[in-house]
Amino acid sequence: MIGTMAATKKILGIIPARGGSKGIPGKNIKLFLGKPLIAWSIEALRESGVCDRVVVSTDDAAIAEVAKKYGAEIPFMRPAELAADDTPTLPVLQHAIQWLKEHDGYEPDAVLLVQATSPGAKPVHFRESAELFFSSGADSVMSMIPVPGQYNPHWQFSITSDGRAKLFTGEHIKNVIRRRQDLPQTYIRNGYFWIFKPALLSESEPSFYGTDVRGYLMDEEYDIDIDVPEDWERAEQKFQELKKRPLQTPVS
Repeated sequence: MIGTMAATKKILGIIPARGGSKGIPGKNIKLFLGKPLIAWSIEALRESGVCDRVVVSTDDAAIAEVAKKYGAEIPFMRPAELAADDTPTLPVLQHAIQWLKEHDGYEPDAVLLVQATSPGAKPVHFRESAELFFSSGADSVMSMIPVPGQYNPHWQFSITSDGRAKLFTGEHIKNVIRRRQDLPQTYIRNGYFWIFKPALLSESEPSFYGTDVRGYLMDEEYDIDIDVPEDWERAEQKFQELKKRPLQTPVS
């Protein structure tokens, strides 16, 4: 069920998906458990009921065809100059928002940016993050997962130019936190999705963060990372196990 505030807003769901992929050729439409990888994100967005439009920004005809099959809009094809290996996400979003405004007269209240390679994101995650975004008045909300204790910055070191080890936090090594249970909980963005105010894209220093950024905390079991071919089989195995378990609520 969509939250009261989010239900009254126009939310654009957008999935960037360019054709080139060096790590895994054709990754966005490669079959993941019998379904194109991008289809999982499209279907989760549509099933969430949060977005009044779900758009895929792509330069690739094959991706466009698959995206349409699973219910996404392809109102435009992304220009080639915005589909290079090193093209950042920001200008891709700016292009999409501007195109929809100029050609459709469409101006959303929020943009929900979802990665095409995020099969672990569930409809409830989008609903809850959208409600958090509107109820908090934040500039943006991004998905996060907890950092395991052994990777906590309080247990990380840097090495100086002369080879000396220093605690990354700047504390003296003698003051290192010794027990895992005494470590403060830290989080990382898992890159699954962001929801943000469209106006951020047209500021003098554009971004999709703003100054008031909130974290939507996902259970780490939903974090399925696919970057290289070796990740694929492990990701499918993890996803199959995930489907057998009841949906977990966000961590606190």
